[in-house]
Amino acid sequence: MHILVTNDDGIAAPGLQALAAALRELGEVTVLAPERNWSVSGHVKTLHRPLRVHATALADGSPALTTDGAPSDCVALAFLGVVERSIDMVVSGINPHHNLGHDVTYSGTVTAAMEAAIWRIPGIAVSTEYGAEIGYAPAAELGLQVARQVAARGLPTYTVLNINVPAAPLEQIKGFKITRQGMRVYQDELVRREDPQGEPYYWIGGDPPSGIAENGTDIGVLAENWVSVTPLQLDLTSYSFMEKMRDWELEVTGDSG
Repeated sequence: MHILVTNDDGIAAPGLQALAAALRELGEVTVLAPERNWSVSGHVKTLHRPLRVHATALADGSPALTTDGAPSDCVALAFLGVVERSIDMVVSGINPHHNLGHDVTYSGTVTAAMEAAIWRIPGIAVSTEYGAEIGYAPAAELGLQVARQVAARGLPTYTVLNINVPAAPLEQIKGFKITRQGMRVYQDELVRREDPQGEPYYWIGGDPPSGIAENGTDIGVLAENWVSVTPLQLDLTSYSFMEKMRDWELEVTGDSG
């Protein structure tokens, strides 16, 4: 078993090291992660400039590779040949904040796992809400448990597992629940400022997102100290709405006026 480990917080992130160390119990681990933080970067494919890859080491001395590309670039680079040995699984994380509901489209952590799914390789994303007292050990151990199951059972093609671990000591976590995506509530606001020349510039600010804690959702089970495991698929088609759209009066008339 050869596992590629990456993240969106950068090569120096402690969650990356914790995840890589845990996964070495399952197989050989190769780390290829971004040089800098790419949080909330979404699914990126860098085609407008060359990408650089350098050998480095994690804080524990274990060898790693790093690139100036995005998290999803890390996965693509590995599959395209930067990592010579074939890869059996990609695990991304540990993100220091949960990735819930609609967060998955913003998350560099989750979209790195999605890039693996594009290559028809199992992808797993692991997130928690970091606190200094708890650290990353619970999320690393529980992410390893899920990875063991994926190694033994596999995943359907184009499927990703999004794991969110409660911010609690291991003994306080109740167990695992298989969930659907919940409803995030974003509280963004536009912050307008001016530079010394009087030209406006903008920040997207606001309060951190909240969510609706419905039963069976990632947000709901986390609120009750369960680990959420959400299977995601790359196919975003709304099949139910497809049927309703068949009644739309659409035609090509050739009249551009």
